[in-house]
Formats: sequence, C-alpha cells, structure tokens
Amino acid sequence: MPDWTICPLETYGEMEQAEQLQGLVWPGSDIDVTPAHVLITAAHNGGLVLGAWYGDGLIGLLFGFVGLYHDAAGTHPKQCSHLLGVHPNHRNLGVGFSLKRTQCQMVRQQGLELITWTYDPLLGANAHLNIARLGAVCQTYLREAYGQMRDGLNQGLASDRFQVDWWINSKRVEGRLGQEPGPGQHKHPIPALYDVAPMPRSGRIRPPGHFTLPGEERVLAEIPADFLQLKGADFELACAWRAFTREMFEGCFKAGYRVEDLISDRSGGQPRCFYVLARRDGAPGQ
Repeated sequence: MPDWTICPLETYGEMEQAEQLQGLVWPGSDIDVTPAHVLITAAHNGGLVLGAWYGDGLIGLLFGFVGLYHDAAGTHPKQCSHLLGVHPNHRNLGVGFSLKRTQCQMVRQQGLELITWTYDPLLGANAHLNIARLGAVCQTYLREAYGQMRDGLNQGLASDRFQVDWWINSKRVEGRLGQEPGPGQHKHPIPALYDVAPMPRSGRIRPPGHFTLPGEERVLAEIPADFLQLKGADFELACAWRAFTREMFEGCFKAGYRVEDLISDRSGGQPRCFYVLARRDGAPGQ
C-alpha cells in the first residue's frame, strides 16, 4: 500500500499549500502559479483539486475543470486536466498515477467520459505515464500552446504540446489502469519510421534530416530518452529535436495516425524511447 493519501482539497489553507508546491515543481516563475483563489473557486464550482498527502505535507497536486469538446454528434462536456505535479523528493513512486486514477473515478461519478490535458511530447517520463500507463491517446499537436514560458523547465524552448484524450470508460483505459507497470505489449515487431545514430563523444542522438510518411499500420518514432538532460547539455540539439518532431507528428496526424503507446528499451545498454503511432480505427477511445 502507498504511504500517501489522496483527497480533494477544499480549504483556502490547503490551496495555499498547493501554490507553494507548484513553485517547487515548476521553479523560476511565480507569475505562472495558479493562485489559491482560482483553485478554491474551481473546487467549489464543479472543478476538481486533488492533493496527495505524506503526513502533513502536500506532495502531489492535480487540478481540472469542466470544459467542452465537439464531434459530429454535437457538443459535450469533458474535464480539462490543467495541472499534475509531484514534489521533487517523491517522484517515480506512483504518486502521479494515483492522482490520475482518483481523478478518473471522480470524473466518472460526474457522468463524463473524456478527460483531456497537454504535455511536452519530448518528455519520455510524462509520455510513459500518460500514454503507456494511463492509456490516453493523442492525435492533436499544438504549436506554441503556452507562448514563451518562463519557468525553469520550459524557458527558451517552443512550448509545443500534445493534447491527449483519455476516454475513461473505454476498455483500453480499464485495461491499462489494471496492469502492473511495464513496457507496452505488441504481438509483432514494429518498423521504425526513421533511424537515429549516437553522436561521437557525447553519445546523444541527433534527429534525422528527413523522414517519409509511413505506410504501415504501426510505426515507431524515437525521441531522446532524457530530453531535460539533453536540453541542459546541448540546447541547440534540443531545439533541433523540437523542430523535427513538430514536423513529424503533425505530418503523421494529418495522414491518419495517432499515438497509442510508448516503448522504453534498455536492452542495448543506453536507454531508448519510442512512441508507437498507429492508424486510427474504430471509436476514439478504443
């Protein structure tokens, strides 16, 4: 059993602790912190503010609010999940997964079936949680979703994002939430959309000069295994990866593919990270 507890935040004092936690998760720009008065207003008016507590300390935060999405059948309510953050000293323990699972349960009780949110597609750890573990899918690429960001994690880099769709009543999501953590399972080998090679000395991978739109049902698209480390060591290379993956994902989504899984490979010594892109078939959440 985890040694933290998860419950809705309801008091102004709790929201002030949520402010402080945001500063630890996204350091460097107080102006980008969602303030306590916004959080408590949302929580008391149909929104959701969840906290993960370790003793008396707030170590995790999730914030979402009701929005709308549109399809051929009309306009429908959804939850827009805006913030998910975990204290730096408590990461990689399952806190984020527990917050999302609780969110899923509570949003189901509201009678909604879709939760959407954004994340940087080059952050492999976020992709592992969102795509591989939670079962979200993506077919929407947003250029400069938040303009020029000022926090320490994002400053200086184009704020491109995936918008993911989490169909919480689908068999896909139910299956992923019930699985133990591990790599995605695929019955047949999946071809690579492009090849990358380590650079001399540094061993970092450089994006290819070009790619060809896929024709197969499924393909692998490789990204750096640790983009934040790469960004800190070689900012020019990080920008090259942003430009390449922007063109690649936009092209693939336009051609009818979506992101449906993430595979992490450590068999060769150096960790590698691959998105699985597949042709869209059936209902959105399948």
